[in-house]
Amino acid sequence: MASEMVPLALSPSTIVIREHPKSIRVGKRTGSLLFKAKAFGPNSTVVAPNGSRFEGVTSGPPDPYYELLEAFEADTSDTKVNLWVRAYRVELQPFVLNVVKKAEKLMLEKGEDKEYLPMDGLAEFNKVTAELLFGANNPVIQEGRVATVQALSGTGALHLAAAFIHGNFPNAKALISSPTWSNHKTIFDDAKVPYSEYRHYDPISKQLDFDGMIADIKAAPHGSFVLLHGCAHNPTGMDPTPDQWGKIADIIQEKNHIPFFDVAYQGFASGNLDADAYAVRLFVERGLELLVAQSYGKNLGLYGERIGAINIVCSSSETAVRVKSQLKWLIRPEYSNPPLHGARIVANVVGDPALFNEWKQEVELISRRLKSLRQRLFESLSCKDRSGRDWSFIVKENGIFSLIGLNKAQISNPHGSAYQIAHALAVSVFLILHAFWYVLHCVFVRLSQIDNMRNKWHVYMIKDGRMSLGGLSLSQCEYLADAIRDSFHNVS
Repeated sequence: MASEMVPLALSPSTIVIREHPKSIRVGKRTGSLLFKAKAFGPNSTVVAPNGSRFEGVTSGPPDPYYELLEAFEADTSDTKVNLWVRAYRVELQPFVLNVVKKAEKLMLEKGEDKEYLPMDGLAEFNKVTAELLFGANNPVIQEGRVATVQALSGTGALHLAAAFIHGNFPNAKALISSPTWSNHKTIFDDAKVPYSEYRHYDPISKQLDFDGMIADIKAAPHGSFVLLHGCAHNPTGMDPTPDQWGKIADIIQEKNHIPFFDVAYQGFASGNLDADAYAVRLFVERGLELLVAQSYGKNLGLYGERIGAINIVCSSSETAVRVKSQLKWLIRPEYSNPPLHGARIVANVVGDPALFNEWKQEVELISRRLKSLRQRLFESLSCKDRSGRDWSFIVKENGIFSLIGLNKAQISNPHGSAYQIAHALAVSVFLILHAFWYVLHCVFVRLSQIDNMRNKWHVYMIKDGRMSLGGLSLSQCEYLADAIRDSFHNVS
């Protein structure tokens, strides 16, 4: 329909557009600005260039990980230690597995294209990732009872599964461990899936709270989705034993719950890819339908490739087809299709016997090195700390994380703006007045042990006390032990 020119009385900030005509061309006599606006109903309002439709948008909450990254990079201390990094390092440097380099070389030699993938991802990837998780000869694979789609790493797989739960089980509730990876809560909140927590860890004994875990899973409403860490629990590193996994499966079957595994560290717990899939395979063997989110960010070091999968084990192949169609329906408006490069790397590594065997060896070496870091830190703390505190939990944990037990920040500001001004001044000349700034902080702020780690020792970690051993070197273990001992005994 052709536009009509209609004279309007314009205020400095808004233009009122009637339902007819459908579009309008407005020109300002004092300038050259011309623009078109469409009416979406009677008396629709468009804000002119000197205002903003987004004035009411508030700032989103800061991300603690990236705040720590900025602070760590700004710190010029030679002794600084990174305990929050979520990636595996070798003597502080980013690490690319040799098998990944070989796979990429093969891909380059083949001259493969860069075409779009289908919505559910690369078929070769989906095949090998399900086989890695469940075992190639598992009946659920042979019978076509697994709906597998490629996802945007572990986070994307979890989010896709949560959206699937919300769309197909609108009254369902989720159950997540306490503590857990912080993004689990964000993902369920975003998908509008209500959740509660089950006990996983006893902070006093530094052990798995198995009795509390069983009691809470048993008390959850029938048919809840129970989120379980398949291995190398984040953030505690405390995993159930095989016998305990059996008892967890008993309760889940009794309550008709649906298990939902997050498998982000397969191979990092024991050093064996098959052993770390034990819990998932046990539940499948029990005949349970379940969901499993996978990630190759850690065990193949493909952090930036965003490569993972969501697998849903169904009671029949017909059900699996329908489930997969629902997952594809969720993918289409979200991102249409997943990335290609990382999927080909995984398909080449897992699908080639020689590369797969080499990968297994590299994963074992990584796990062995993580255990050696734990042993060195345990020995350093045991040697330096004469208080009788038991540090053996560090070597009993699995994987990349440890919950050391330092307390969270408890900040008070009794002197108001006077403190704020002085604090800002001190921070602005950090390199010169660092000592003054630290004294000032001690006077006006009730420092937590984690604050002490950062401000005095330049050791960076998130507020819940989780340590990522992936960012630690063997040479830093003694220094870290000094920092931990000082923070435990000299800061309340």
